[in-house]
Amino acid sequence: MPGSVSATERHSGFRTARGLSGAAAEALAACLLAAVLVTAVTRPRRLPEAAVAILAAALLVATGALSLATARSEAGKLLPVVGFLAAVLVLGRLCENEGLFAAAGARLAAASRGNPSRLLAGVFWLSSVTTAVLSLDTTVVLLTPVVYETAARLRLRPKPHVYACTHLANSASLLLPVSNLTNLLAFAAAGVSLLRFGELMALPWLAAIAVEYLVFRRFFAADLAVPGQPEGGSSAADVPLFPVLAVAATLAGFVVTSLVGVSPAWAAFGGACVLAVRALARREITPGGLVRSAAIGFLLFVLGLGLVVIAVVRHGLGHAVAGLLPGGSSLVALLAIAGIAAVLANLVNNLPAVLVLLPALGAGSPGRVLAVLIGVNIGPNLTYAGSLATLLWRRILRERGLEPDLGEFTRLGLLTVPAGLAAATVALWAALRLVSG
Repeated sequence: MPGSVSATERHSGFRTARGLSGAAAEALAACLLAAVLVTAVTRPRRLPEAAVAILAAALLVATGALSLATARSEAGKLLPVVGFLAAVLVLGRLCENEGLFAAAGARLAAASRGNPSRLLAGVFWLSSVTTAVLSLDTTVVLLTPVVYETAARLRLRPKPHVYACTHLANSASLLLPVSNLTNLLAFAAAGVSLLRFGELMALPWLAAIAVEYLVFRRFFAADLAVPGQPEGGSSAADVPLFPVLAVAATLAGFVVTSLVGVSPAWAAFGGACVLAVRALARREITPGGLVRSAAIGFLLFVLGLGLVVIAVVRHGLGHAVAGLLPGGSSLVALLAIAGIAAVLANLVNNLPAVLVLLPALGAGSPGRVLAVLIGVNIGPNLTYAGSLATLLWRRILRERGLEPDLGEFTRLGLLTVPAGLAAATVALWAALRLVSG
């Protein structure tokens, strides 16, 4: 519409008369989103995904498909989330340097006594707690290598145990807002406190983990039937107290910041600072090492991807998805929302999926937002591309000579994802009624 700008367009930051609009803008945004996601999946050596994401966002702004005002506004909304992610990544890396994960691996080995089923149960417990408290990225990047090396030392087949790490990094990230980047993005939209979020998601969290465990025991029965060799004469390592106290204080900080209406990023930043000061004073890490542990490239990728998704949503995808979502918070509606979210996560990755779905939900009960989280957190276990964490996990295993089999990964996902979605959503529906009294 040349020569005029509607009130809606002015409010949203779009100026269709001065840049791309309509089908052209929609096509450009969709193509750039596809390019960003393909780069993230294939990871070309000389083409960092962060550079592609930032360049894609800049191109959208330069062509007018996304106005500069909108880009600034949306970046401002994403920055606290990105800051929190950076703090948690630093916190996890410093805990690793303190020996926390090595001690956990030694404890797993001692408790399992070479029994693969015992080790799997321990990995499930440790992965679920690590994901809930320190985020899914910590489970994938820091815990997966420890689990792999523990299984190798015990001469056990590592596949069930390392597959558990990636599945639980996704499925066990339902419990707290800090467990997953998708949760942080949806936390404000849910309109609940951190404590109430945990109350509502505790049952879905347990249900998802239970389904995963039952399926894993059957799916990997042959691997779990081969006994290993316990480490003779070794004892479990002492768990370092200081990082445990720092993590506990950070969790308490999450509760306090939630109660006073402050971003949980400040609590994560505080916990990271406590460990960082200690590590720097003891010369266990350098300032450059701290910066590298924040994974700046990954943070820029998240920011750029978020802006590209905003453009896609505003140019048609948001309206299309909104037309598919049912109204209300009945059990059938929640199941449909979780299913749609899972499908979308596997098509465009779970981070873009949650950015698309949240505006499409409109105003409503927190149950609808939490059903989306069930879909985008459990659903990615079906494909490699469903979650950034799964892509990282695949790369870590490749580096250790254990290439995941796509067919096996998909078959396992077909057994766990539909059952996990159903169980967790029914548990959410029950929790909404129980917590509401």
